[in-house]
Amino acid sequence: MNKLPGKSGYRGRLIVVEGVDGSGKSTQIQLLRRWLESQRLKVFFSQWNSSELVKSATSKGKKKELLTPTTFSLIHATDFADRYDRQLAPMLKAGYIVLCDRYVYTAFVRDTVRGCDPAWVRELYSFAVMPDLTFLFKADLEVSLERILSGRPELKFFEAGMDLKLAPTREESFRIFQGRMLDKYMELTQEFGFTVIDANLTIEEQQSQVRKLLISQLDLEKFALPK
Repeated sequence: MNKLPGKSGYRGRLIVVEGVDGSGKSTQIQLLRRWLESQRLKVFFSQWNSSELVKSATSKGKKKELLTPTTFSLIHATDFADRYDRQLAPMLKAGYIVLCDRYVYTAFVRDTVRGCDPAWVRELYSFAVMPDLTFLFKADLEVSLERILSGRPELKFFEAGMDLKLAPTREESFRIFQGRMLDKYMELTQEFGFTVIDANLTIEEQQSQVRKLLISQLDLEKFALPK
């Protein structure tokens, strides 16, 4: 018997990770992906803002710092809709475990913090099915900031929310912008029932929790590849 009835009605299951930049969610979902694949399970992975249809336009807009909150939102919605139709929905129908590094909640949080109307943003994504399980990786902002800067010399312009003119420096703007995002994520946790993971823990401790939770809620044998 399946432990987690599919919310979408599809044979597959949709697993999502969310969190502010530097929370470690991408590392965790990649580790989960490799583990599931090592178990010879049907797994498909997708990440935010990765559609070939709009990737170049997004990159150019960011480099020239031309994107307004509304264009930012519309471009990401176009990206998501393309991936949803071409990848996510077909793989769910085919019975795969679909792993998403960010989902519609990223837009619900980021776009509204940038000033877009919440109802308008949700309407843009109203076609998307709800995930079967969403992990929110919640880290202290200073931990997230340290993780990002340990890998590169400075914060990115939009990552720090510099387009909103919140503070003169990127680091201070990051704290304000990402702090507002974290507050929104906690609001959505109450609404959508996210599973919160303490992202201040070690990578190994977090991954152990994620795997245990997944095992407790999914009958993984149902997603085994044919022998």
